[in-house]
Amino acid sequence: MARTKTTPRMDWTGNPEADHLVSTDPAALLIGFCLDQQVPVEWAFMGPLTMRERLGTIDPTRVASMDPGDVERAFRTPPALHRYPGSMAQRVYALCMMIANDYGGDASRIWKDAKDARDLEKRFAALPGFGALKAKIMVGVVSKQLGVRCAGWEEIAPTWPTLADVHTTAEREEYQTQKRAHKAKLRAEAAAAAEGSTRARSSPARGRR
Repeated sequence: MARTKTTPRMDWTGNPEADHLVSTDPAALLIGFCLDQQVPVEWAFMGPLTMRERLGTIDPTRVASMDPGDVERAFRTPPALHRYPGSMAQRVYALCMMIANDYGGDASRIWKDAKDARDLEKRFAALPGFGALKAKIMVGVVSKQLGVRCAGWEEIAPTWPTLADVHTTAEREEYQTQKRAHKAKLRAEAAAAAEGSTRARSSPARGRR
């Protein structure tokens, strides 16, 4: 595995302390991505800092040794750490358990020990709260943001804009604008397809005798 010298900068929340934590703590980075679903980017990546403030730690081994109920209470404490605090607390707890059990509590071993980019993709995809698409995004993130260049990473990392390409506040705002436009386009295409299907079903059959 090759590594280029780089200083991570991830201005993803607008909160310097939260951004620094995500940029420098591998566990925080993974927890943030676990939370990054159905909430704004800023909310998701504030999560690791809020979690540390409420639990006293985000060290995977220490979190994994806690009562799951305590973790869930930390997520539910107003203001809730996520839109779906119960289910996301379970996922983050399961993520910490996997890091503790499979990687000796060191989240960075997920990419440091990877044989190549395909192996790295599989490791990310196996994490609770991740999946196939997020695994590809994570390959791009550790490659571009952290300088971890596993063999073949260019073939896996997305070619469209992701958080792997976001370093500054301006880039985050541009990324969010592009993301909203992309989602609006998908919704419009889905609506047009549904309307076309409805029309086809309601049209009288032709050519019948």
